[in-house]
Amino acid sequence: MKTTSRKVYIETLGCQMNKSDTERILGILSHFDYAKGTEDEADFLIINTCSIRKLSEDKAYSKLGVWGKMKQRKPDIKIAICGCVAQQEKESLLKKFPYLDLVFGTHNIYELPELIEELNRKNPDGTSNRICAIRDKAVAEKEFNIIRSKGINAWLPIMEGCNNFCTYCIVPYTRGRERSRNVETIIAEAKKIIKDGFKEITLLGQNVDSYGKDFPEDENGNKPTFANLLAELDKLEGGFRIRFTTSYPTDITDDVIETVKNANKICECFHIPMQSGNDRVLKAMNRRYNRAQYSEIVNKIRTKIKDVTITSDFIAGFPSETEEEFLDTISAINEFRLDYSNTAAYSPRPNTPAGRMTDKFIPSDIKKERLARLNDTVKKASLASNTKDIGKIYEVLVEKINENDEKNGYERIAEGRSRNNKVVHFKSNTAQIGDFINVEIKEALVWCLKGEELNMKDTVAATLEASEEAR
Repeated sequence: MKTTSRKVYIETLGCQMNKSDTERILGILSHFDYAKGTEDEADFLIINTCSIRKLSEDKAYSKLGVWGKMKQRKPDIKIAICGCVAQQEKESLLKKFPYLDLVFGTHNIYELPELIEELNRKNPDGTSNRICAIRDKAVAEKEFNIIRSKGINAWLPIMEGCNNFCTYCIVPYTRGRERSRNVETIIAEAKKIIKDGFKEITLLGQNVDSYGKDFPEDENGNKPTFANLLAELDKLEGGFRIRFTTSYPTDITDDVIETVKNANKICECFHIPMQSGNDRVLKAMNRRYNRAQYSEIVNKIRTKIKDVTITSDFIAGFPSETEEEFLDTISAINEFRLDYSNTAAYSPRPNTPAGRMTDKFIPSDIKKERLARLNDTVKKASLASNTKDIGKIYEVLVEKINENDEKNGYERIAEGRSRNNKVVHFKSNTAQIGDFINVEIKEALVWCLKGEELNMKDTVAATLEASEEAR
């Protein structure tokens, strides 16, 4: 057996898709005798970047600066940048960071074997190559190992890219147009994930509800749909859950809602970014819906699916947003009873239409103040959502064990998530990571629930009581 002598360290910034890309990069590199290592011991340093906000881009550049100093002490190490910043900035990164060896983008991860070979090839004068490999179209997917992060959840991309071109968003320019993976490949990967012992699969896509729209029609004029894919995955054997993210409001079909309602393994949770509660701002963002349409889809989901959790994203201080328009966002969170929302102050991105609205930019102090109020509203909404769960019984998938939890009297505390994605803490002497345990909710905090583990007898009694109530 060949002994692995080289180490690679990857710093991953940004979204779940980037985390999934990192797992694939590690798998590809394992074929070239690279093993995962620490930052200090690595022969190959890679930063997988996010450009959704300027802060993420600045973090990437700061890390490259640190690595440049490391290379002064260890000149043989290789440094690479990939992800959305690489796709966006291209050759300019080699000029900006003279110690950078490789730039590759979101479209050509599967080209990495050829890039590594070229990177390691010495020129006649003894110098090494510096490479920028950015593609406008995706390189075909190839079969390599995937080295997934340890835990109970596995990321499973079903599509990549976006066709929506929201005026504030860089994703269509860095990830490209929507591209769906074929059903057979996804099912095969899901089976491997289950076989490897993961208890939860999260389906990834910039807009999962668009899955299959880029495929040609079959002889009957049909295409695979997201609802079809969910139904097929739900049929797979094993004790596991399925989640998905992200959904675009007006692309969520009745078929998807019905599939989630009737499924055994698909979790009752929708992440549906709204971004603003005001119709004029939504139009300026090039979002293809208004407040009334968002309300309609949220109410439809809540009517159909019991105990469903609906989460969202919001931007504070989009160019030209007035105080009154911002207050529409605050009221939307309350009106639609959103369980939790991610928030951010508007960050101008290069090459986007909103980034060119410089005469309409909101001053930083106002954006900061609005974001603070938005976060306060989200906290109150989260507490209100959690308070409604007191007395309910949730199946919790254990993700973490705190053997001597100081905050809870040094008890053994298990932490996990309910099917509808609520974080639950409960005392247990026997729970292990990966267990599914029924818990009765006793207390609600802002970001989590506290509960009491039920034994089998309690669970049966509770199930019978719920059946009687339903009748």
